[in-house]
Amino acid sequence: MFNKLKQFKDLRSQAKTMQSALAQESITEEKNGVKLTLNGNMEITELILNPNLNIDNQAAALKSCFNDALKRTQRLMAKKLQDMGGLPGLS
Repeated sequence: MFNKLKQFKDLRSQAKTMQSALAQESITEEKNGVKLTLNGNMEITELILNPNLNIDNQAAALKSCFNDALKRTQRLMAKKLQDMGGLPGLS
């Protein structure tokens, strides 16, 4: 029982370390003058809109930026997790 608690504590510690490391990362995408930046925890840290675009084009550019940044962030998370040795017990 105590061994399982230690494994849980170690896993939680590894997750916190991973979250801290990811928070330091930054992914930026730009389309048609719309710029979006996500950190590694998938939080928007910067958003710049293009006032010269109509609302439909701004929405399309923002959607494209967000989806591309999200995919890049997910790949970054997977690589960081792999570099840290993966999650024990999930192999």
